[in-house]
Amino acid sequence: MSLKLEAIVLPVSDVDRAKSFYEAAGFRMDIDNAASDDYRCVQFTPPGSECAIFIGKGLTSAAPGSVQGLYLVVDDIEKSRADLIDRGIEVRDIFHDEDGLFYHGHDTGGAVSYPPQSKQLAGPHPERADYGSYATFTDPDGNGWVLQEVKKRAPGR
Repeated sequence: MSLKLEAIVLPVSDVDRAKSFYEAAGFRMDIDNAASDDYRCVQFTPPGSECAIFIGKGLTSAAPGSVQGLYLVVDDIEKSRADLIDRGIEVRDIFHDEDGLFYHGHDTGGAVSYPPQSKQLAGPHPERADYGSYATFTDPDGNGWVLQEVKKRAPGR
């Protein structure tokens, strides 16, 4: 069996504001279709990704900003973070996890989520281990994104 994640719906409060954010972040806009006053679907694809995101109106009943832990795998976290910052995206400092290779919790723009983020240490992973360095940012509604550095994927990926 082959199951490929194709798209994720992100709840937003202002479609045009979110659209501007994702365009600024360098995501490719694939469609912007307003079928009625109550329904609009905008599809974006992150650079190099096969999975797209949908933002819009009438797509979901989830609260704006409620999606957390959206991982964007990058091969150079410092360059990727700098590129997003150059595009006007506020990306938090690079960090790694003191216990190894898993990011404990999700940064919600200052609010502590469970589990607590006390295991975050400043800077990239000391050995630059794959899956070990992170930086986070949110869209204007608070949907949470995680940059994760991976130079060599785990077997079978």
